[in-house]
Amino acid sequence: MKPEKSLDSLHESVNVQQKTGWRKILAFIGPAYLVSVGYMDPGNWATDLAGGAAFGYQLIWVLLLSNLMAILLQSLSARLGIVRRLDLAQVNRETYPPLVNLSLYILAELAIAATDLAEVLGMAIGIKLLTGLPMMYGTIITVMDTFLFLFLQRYGIRKMEAFIILLVATIGFSFFIQLFIAKPDLSKAIVGFIPSKLSPQALYIAVGIIGATVMPHNLYLHSALVQTRKINRDVAGIRKSIFYNFIDSAVALNAAFFVNAAILILAATAFYATGHLEVAKIEDAHALLAPLLGSKLAPILFAIALIAAGQSSTVTGTLAGQIVMEGYLKLRLNPWIRRLITRIVAIVPAVLVIGIMGEGKVDALLIFSQVILSLQLGYAVIPLIHFVSDKNTMGEFAINWKIKVLAWLVATVLVYLNGHLVYDFVSDFVATSNYMFIKIVVVIIILFFVGLLLYITIFPFIRKHHQKGETDLHGDFVDLEWTQNEPVQRIAIALDFTSSDKQIMNTAIAHSKLHASDSNNLSVSFILIHIVESATANYHLDASDDEESRKDQERLNVYAAALIEKGYQATTALGYRNRVKEIVRIVHEKDAQLLVMGAHKHQGWKDYLFGETIESVRHKLSIPVLIVNQ
Repeated sequence: MKPEKSLDSLHESVNVQQKTGWRKILAFIGPAYLVSVGYMDPGNWATDLAGGAAFGYQLIWVLLLSNLMAILLQSLSARLGIVRRLDLAQVNRETYPPLVNLSLYILAELAIAATDLAEVLGMAIGIKLLTGLPMMYGTIITVMDTFLFLFLQRYGIRKMEAFIILLVATIGFSFFIQLFIAKPDLSKAIVGFIPSKLSPQALYIAVGIIGATVMPHNLYLHSALVQTRKINRDVAGIRKSIFYNFIDSAVALNAAFFVNAAILILAATAFYATGHLEVAKIEDAHALLAPLLGSKLAPILFAIALIAAGQSSTVTGTLAGQIVMEGYLKLRLNPWIRRLITRIVAIVPAVLVIGIMGEGKVDALLIFSQVILSLQLGYAVIPLIHFVSDKNTMGEFAINWKIKVLAWLVATVLVYLNGHLVYDFVSDFVATSNYMFIKIVVVIIILFFVGLLLYITIFPFIRKHHQKGETDLHGDFVDLEWTQNEPVQRIAIALDFTSSDKQIMNTAIAHSKLHASDSNNLSVSFILIHIVESATANYHLDASDDEESRKDQERLNVYAAALIEKGYQATTALGYRNRVKEIVRIVHEKDAQLLVMGAHKHQGWKDYLFGETIESVRHKLSIPVLIVNQ
């Protein structure tokens, strides 16, 4: 069945086919700006402020490096959406097994909740700095922006993009004015673009800057947003779309780089140059701007930019949540319900921490949200690289080996740095926690996710090799000899004593007539099989003599007698405990030439719950297996 369209209400809502020149470029601009707000959210501000205050302009090159990584990965995400017309969640769903997809979905939802938590805290801080309201009230006020997303979505994707671009412009303008007031030494700032040796302390901050760069939900988001453009689906149209979206990504993410660089340069000028090296909190930075720069406007603009960053990120977070839920689960909720759930999940921990532990612990909660994001990053990046490298699905638009090597290098660096951050967090937690049970649970969860990461990395390689083997097997034509095979004389029928038995037996009888010899249409022998799964049978096997075993044998005898009465040959066989092994055993013992069985009518996660009989039996037998849909 064809997958549902990503962001169905917005899918191909912007027609770019008939536009030319600058109009075509402008028609493509937008998706990357919605993505770019994730690179200038409140979670990034803390590392930029700490880096600028403690090390001046030294870490600007780290910001530039992380920006180049982001441009590469977001362009790959856009390529996937343009070529496959599927978002990352949808491709994951069709590639990986159900249990793996469920795990990836849970991780994606955790990442979105963690992102929204950072936006809630950032906006609450911004409201407090601008109005003086306690952070608890500011946190509760953020519930109201739930309805802003609904208002914007009613007017289409272009209006939503325009709103986000306006907020991004507000952030950029605010920091431009602040830099103008601060008057940084641009010659020293330019030197910061040159890579330099980092002290252990500077390296730690650099890890934080790079580690917080790529937001996992942005990769899901971008692969869906590019599908809002209706393009020509020929080779030339797809190629142009990839090119224009790359321009969109480069411009938008460089705007995000400007914001992050502006925060770092502002911190270097206002704090590092004046000896305030320990500024790491957003509130501390705001409080020091006015006295150090001699301007009351700078802290006001700082608070406005913080609110704009939080507000813009919260809109894109809702879209990302809609994408992963529909892509992984094929579950569609009303947008306001989806938005309300996401916001409540973010607000509850914020309110609890502020109410119980006080506002001083907000920064610790902000760091925790970044750890959750770090944990999820590899689970979005690695599948993405696999998908855009696959020539079977991407065709000539699969990335070449140079980009592939670069992408895997970036993925390795990001996973290592984020893994290092998670390792430090878990180590500190285990060392300080007094509850052994909680420690064990945390370690088991980490081991599970490490195993999951290895699986999603290795599985596509194994699958590709398996598919290649299948292709090689079927690659050459063979000459067919149109000769009659030996007629099928022994047909096994697996019965489960439900209403479907009649259809299964009628199908087997009809099939027997096709294979019977001309001299005797009733020469086929039927072997009626049923597997007893009672508690007694599971323990005693064929020695059991419980009521269920006796009733099952009686039912088989009734079926066999009915067949014999019609002139057929029929025998019966009971199996015990394990359906798959027993069906296979009886088929082999009776030397059956064909097995007829009913479909269980469940798939996906239900196979793990109810068992997957058909596929297991089919792979263990060398005779034909006829499946009867009930």
